[in-house]
Amino acid sequence: MIQSVDRSVRILLALQAARRLSLSDLAARLDLPNSTVHGILRTLAEHGMVEQEAGSLRYMLGPAVLRLSSVYLDSLEFRSRAQKWAEELARRSGASVRAGVLLLDDVIVVLHEPRPDGSRQMPEVGFVVPAHASALGKALLAFAPHSAARAAVPLRSMTGETIVDPARLADHLDEIARTGVATEHDEAVLGESSLAAPIFDATGAAVGAIAVVLQSSEWPPSATLQDDVREAARNISRELGAPGWPVYAADADSAASA
Repeated sequence: MIQSVDRSVRILLALQAARRLSLSDLAARLDLPNSTVHGILRTLAEHGMVEQEAGSLRYMLGPAVLRLSSVYLDSLEFRSRAQKWAEELARRSGASVRAGVLLLDDVIVVLHEPRPDGSRQMPEVGFVVPAHASALGKALLAFAPHSAARAAVPLRSMTGETIVDPARLADHLDEIARTGVATEHDEAVLGESSLAAPIFDATGAAVGAIAVVLQSSEWPPSATLQDDVREAARNISRELGAPGWPVYAADADSAASA
């Protein structure tokens, strides 16, 4: 690992989490001398990656980060393949739809299809949620390598409903791997629930997930809606060249009885 690059990334991640931080706050968070952090900040500022807040001694992310994120979204094949299926799922469900990818221990929303009712809704692309507290994240964790899927310890509590016990989360992920559908009910935001299914690429790896977002008053979801989410995930996986979508116990039982 190149130390200067590692420190630069840690500064950017700290600013992403806190929005604005002073030099001394950043130095304390990274356990580095003020002079070292100041030198890195000056270099990052020269490239537009950070900037100093007007009339303040605090630093924040710079406009170059937005340019990089836009290029990333434009080059993400998963996102482009998911677009039409997200639109169809929103139309069928009457709910908003998200697609996301893992970002360390979090999941980041890379696609948002608003509810098709014409109401004003906040764009959600770029939203970051702890993976263990979201249906999107849990759908991906359930199919991640065993060690990675349970690496987010300790588990951060977002609401009183968030699963923070690693053993309970492991059982939950096993169930998701069996059924192909992940759920979260008031675990990230009170009043909001969702269900999601994983999306696979040509290598068979889970590269993303798609979710329907419901008001908690509409919970639990219908079996039809669960099937619609699975079908959207299957269709996107197929377009990404996946050799198949995992066969779950429910599918096997149906095949056996046919």
